Amino acid sequence: MGNESPLNGKVILAVDDEPDVLDTVAETLDMSEVHKAENFDTALDYLQNNSYDLVILDIMGVNGFELLKHSVARGFLTVMLTAHAVTMEALRESEKRGAAAFLPKEYMGDLVEVLGDMIQGKRTRFWWQKSIDRTRARSLRESESNWQEKDTLFREFEESLKKKE
Repeated sequence: MGNESPLNGKVILAVDDEPDVLDTVAETLDMSEVHKAENFDTALDYLQNNSYDLVILDIMGVNGFELLKHSVARGFLTVMLTAHAVTMEALRESEKRGAAAFLPKEYMGDLVEVLGDMIQGKRTRFWWQKSIDRTRARSLRESESNWQEKDTLFREFEESLKKKE
């Protein structure tokens, strides 16, 4: 059984205000025990009263940054999974508050790989870099008028990550 996932039997909390996203995460991570929370209060209760190998947080709709603070304080590996908040500011805030990775929802197909790497202590910086690259590409496409300013922000963020290694 050389293909056994490092996520087998792990307990994961997924927090998102969209039930279909939670169902997709649970189906994708069917090798794990996935607890689902659709709002801040339920998620906070789970974080305070359970132990998790990994926590997946949305940013919008559930006050994800506040939940991130609680998750990190409990020592849980936490990934931000978001659609609407894929911005340089969200990347910075996620990293500053201790998220181990940041994954835009359109790349949810990478979730098993991201979480598997995280649980094994591998390549979390790689996932930050992938997020930066994807966010940069999206930002440049959406707003050609201030591309130089955004590109400068991305470069500064990359440098701050390198300094922490």
